[in-house]
Amino acid sequence: MAKMIQHQFFYPHPPELVWEYMTTAELIAQWMMKNDFKPEVGHKFQFTAKPMPEMDFDGNIYCQVLELTPFKKLSYSWMFGPGDGAPQTESIVHWTLTAKENGTELLLQHRDFKGLNFSAMFDSMNKGWQVLMEKILQTINAANDGTAKA
Repeated sequence: MAKMIQHQFFYPHPPELVWEYMTTAELIAQWMMKNDFKPEVGHKFQFTAKPMPEMDFDGNIYCQVLELTPFKKLSYSWMFGPGDGAPQTESIVHWTLTAKENGTELLLQHRDFKGLNFSAMFDSMNKGWQVLMEKILQTINAANDGTAKA
């Protein structure tokens, strides 16, 4: 059975502002992980996190931008492993932004998992994404004095 992580959040900010926090490397690092992301289809980039050897994760996530529609859609591959030079788990992260009257609805779908045989890692990623989506809002609010700019 294919598993998928899915979370949906509402942000009282316009899509352009949410998009900025999802596509600017320095801003992504504030709510997610260190990275070398560039908003260009085909760009290969890496996230760096704390290693979790007990889950065969060396802390490196190898990605490539697959789709980019400014202020609306972003998707990238997501590969990781134990650090032996060949990622063992592959998946795709999809973000969809929908403008609403007073802000932005953000949908995350992390799916198409291949090679993930460890349910503890899936559960950890599921919980982690929820925390990170909440952290985007906290980061945007802190940078904008907590005021909505819709």
